[in-house]
Amino acid sequence: MALTLHGTVADNTAVLSRPSAKPLIINGDMAVAQRVTTTGITSGGFYSIDRMKVDLNDGGTWTQTQDADVPTGQGFANSWKLDCTTADSSVAAGTYHVARYLFEGQDLQLLKKGTSSAEKVTVSFWIKATVTGTYIAELYDVDNDRQISQAYTVSSANTWEKKVLSFVADTTGALGDDTGSSFAINLWLSAGSNFTSGTLNTTWAGQNQVNRVVGQVNSASSTSNNVYFTGLQMEVGSFDANSIAPFQHESFGDNLSRCQRYYQRILEKNSAYFCVGWNYTTGIAIGKLDLVVTMRTTPTLICATVTNGYTFYRAGAGDHVDSLFLSDASETNLAIANNSQISGTAGHGGGWYSSSTDSQLDCTAEL
Repeated sequence: MALTLHGTVADNTAVLSRPSAKPLIINGDMAVAQRVTTTGITSGGFYSIDRMKVDLNDGGTWTQTQDADVPTGQGFANSWKLDCTTADSSVAAGTYHVARYLFEGQDLQLLKKGTSSAEKVTVSFWIKATVTGTYIAELYDVDNDRQISQAYTVSSANTWEKKVLSFVADTTGALGDDTGSSFAINLWLSAGSNFTSGTLNTTWAGQNQVNRVVGQVNSASSTSNNVYFTGLQMEVGSFDANSIAPFQHESFGDNLSRCQRYYQRILEKNSAYFCVGWNYTTGIAIGKLDLVVTMRTTPTLICATVTNGYTFYRAGAGDHVDSLFLSDASETNLAIANNSQISGTAGHGGGWYSSSTDSQLDCTAEL
């Protein structure tokens, strides 16, 4: 997919092209948020914005939301907001707080990593942060435990700033051509001395913890602190603020579909019937549900436990149950069941129904 060169470069010889028709980063505009708002975050996981993960140890307590605060005139409508609700002003040695994006290895074969033809990489994003000073962006090769770091500066408090960071190529360590987690962009927010006491590693090397995040500010120093991100993109090649391609926007539908490879909300609140089923035996009811898109791997079911939150209707009657579990699953469909609160007759057909505003079912196959 050829793209017109945006802006200028010093020698006027650059030819810009994106080897993939789709942006390498899914949901970099923070438009899809199937999980919406999460409060009381004290550990790592996926919260709020699809495909955006945090790793967190110590580093305070946080709330994550999808927010409408965005840089003016850039075509973005949403940002990822991280709001400190309990401060950690004294950073312990093992503290870390990292905003992460993870890639499947098969999606980054175009980097030619681990070969003599390995490509440079440029990462760009918009950030708005309360705490000014030095922040660290890191590329991490999960498959080969290799990393490279780069410092950047947040100059003005609570002001949107665009960062464009170019990283050298790595001729060591190929990425696995598979569905596993192979590569990460790590945007650090806080770090203890276990990660900051060495010399910042600005070339690709085997991981040495003390050299990863030297100089990083503490974003958890006050409950007044917020950090926002939007417009996260990665391009193959070396670019600066003038030459990097404009952010490649996708339709919401395409964006959502790509996110659902990793996470699908099957049932939210009181959504009426959500799948057909049958009495497998007198005490077991099963329902079959086809997934919206093929997931990365066989997913895990996350079911909100709600008293009488789910009902299996069959033969003019209903069994009210508190939770459901997976009896079988693949990347394309699920068999959900309850075997503790079911009556009925073996072989009778029926359907699963949401009977509470608190009922919720999710499938996750996150990296």
